[in-house]
Amino acid sequence: MHIGLVIYGSLDTLSGGYLYDRVLVEHLQRSGDRVEIVSLPWRNYAAYLTDNLSVALHKRLREAHFDVLIQDELNHPSLFELNHHLRRHVRYPILAIVHHLRSSELRPAWQNALYRRIERRYLSSLDGFIFNSQTTRGVVEGLVGASRPHVVAYPAGNRLGEALDDSRIEARAHEPGPLRALFLGNVIPRKGLHVVLDALARLPEDQWTLTVVGDLRLNPAYGHAIQRQMRVSGLGGRVHLVGPMSGDRLREVMVRSHVMTMPSSYEGFGIAYLEGMAFGLPAIASTVGAAHEIITHGVDGFLIPPEDSRTLAQCLHLLSQDRERLVVMGLAARQRFARHPTWQQTAERIQEFVHAMVDRTQAGWAKQGSIR
Repeated sequence: MHIGLVIYGSLDTLSGGYLYDRVLVEHLQRSGDRVEIVSLPWRNYAAYLTDNLSVALHKRLREAHFDVLIQDELNHPSLFELNHHLRRHVRYPILAIVHHLRSSELRPAWQNALYRRIERRYLSSLDGFIFNSQTTRGVVEGLVGASRPHVVAYPAGNRLGEALDDSRIEARAHEPGPLRALFLGNVIPRKGLHVVLDALARLPEDQWTLTVVGDLRLNPAYGHAIQRQMRVSGLGGRVHLVGPMSGDRLREVMVRSHVMTMPSSYEGFGIAYLEGMAFGLPAIASTVGAAHEIITHGVDGFLIPPEDSRTLAQCLHLLSQDRERLVVMGLAARQRFARHPTWQQTAERIQEFVHAMVDRTQAGWAKQGSIR
């Protein structure tokens, strides 16, 4: 089967959404499918809108001999009108991988109203959806209804190898010294690192350390604001900005840490939470978005209101002072991870859906041909 995939930039981009896309592509290729990447250049949102007028892009997609075209919903501004024109000329189904909608993020209402209008137009051009969570499915169906075929295929948390066993989780919790908190995510406003720093500034200095695994260069203004916040609050000596990591280096950080704290203002899923759970890290996340599909409040983590640094400080203080509670929640986090699908199972679920959509579409065209 010949599958097209539209993305911005490269599959090697470090984010949860690109990890999801990359794992899927690798699985499809191993299974014998041919995947052709249609890469659009990174630009600003206004510039993306002009792609809908691109004769070259329309021609490339119209003349491609795809059996199916999959688009990452992140690309919606480049395709929201082009797709409607394209559908008049192609016989292959057009599907979208939806990680979360831009209009779900925290920003001024007038901006989200604009994004929502464009995303609704884009979503209405599709034949089916690949959702990363039930929350994302619900948001999309709230915009365009529930009439289109779809699959909910959760991301997994097993990319870093074998999970930590219970004895090591318990021993780590009882090690002397401060609570070792971990922030794992791109350093952008939505991920909430500023909330974490504000929470830690409320706690005694000897009670915690924080390791930040993420790239401060993705949003330079926010990165500078974070460094300024650290200086003003006097946190520099206990916050370690280690940059982006993957593989064995990231695994080592996970093994050493006690708790994952990333109180994003919105997550369509939150792969980082689940990856931390594999290493017995209770996860502290926001009540907004899909984190509640992974985290049970007070059992394997905490769910707090967005921007609520006071409540976050209370959660961190509790785990720092009550190491038995840290053990119980760490073991519960490890058990939650064990119940979750693996990346292999997720990719197989998507592949089955994609193949079924192709068979369904081809059968429809064959039926129309026989009628004529």
